[in-house]
Amino acid sequence: MFPLKDDIPSRRWPIVTVGLIASCILIFWWQASLGARAGTYAVYSYGFIPAVLFGDAELPAELALLPPAATLFTSMFLHGGLMHLAGNMLYLWVFGNNIEDNLGHARFLVFYLLCGIAAAFAQALPDPTSEIPMIGASGAISGVLGAYLILFPHARVHVIIPFGFMFLHTIRAGWLLGLWFAFQLLSGVFGPSDGGGVAFWAHVGGFVAGMALILVMRDRSRRLWRGPPARGRSWLPRVTRRRPGPWG
Repeated sequence: MFPLKDDIPSRRWPIVTVGLIASCILIFWWQASLGARAGTYAVYSYGFIPAVLFGDAELPAELALLPPAATLFTSMFLHGGLMHLAGNMLYLWVFGNNIEDNLGHARFLVFYLLCGIAAAFAQALPDPTSEIPMIGASGAISGVLGAYLILFPHARVHVIIPFGFMFLHTIRAGWLLGLWFAFQLLSGVFGPSDGGGVAFWAHVGGFVAGMALILVMRDRSRRLWRGPPARGRSWLPRVTRRRPGPWG
């Protein structure tokens, strides 16, 4: 399922969300301009490699452009292909603006980066000697999805479902994100050890981190979204007319 939009209005312009999307697109354009060989070198230089971070391996001097810890951040802005980029940016656009609206710009950026770091460690700790670079914003975006599930489980999300043909459908966020998380978890448990090139444990770790962090960081002055009223009910509060007393 591909989300298109939700039904939650935002009070402020999502500056950080737009900035993150623009940054990822520009960096992907830079990656594409390097060519195949130099682009691969860039992935090894700026991608997150567990074995390098934990000291079990090291990059050649010409590729070791950053301290290993710094790649926890730079890896979030690299992508392995156009579809990888497009899918991540679509989910960030649909769900990120409401999380940023709740947290505010600065806290949302901190939240996003923390989720990305948690996702990287969730992928790395089961195999700390892995020499495969991990790239992509999906771990951090998974944290955004986890936060959305906590804050807006009753929101309605308009999605496209490819089922031989495309058709539109509306589904509650709780169902959509719950099914998404279940798929990531099952793929991590029963899928191939290398995830088939997909960092499923990063998705799981980022999602769980987002759920936990939003409980601490959210704006408690704002009530959780419970969705629009049921059909046939008015948006206006019900007013009960008081019976007139003996003096009218």
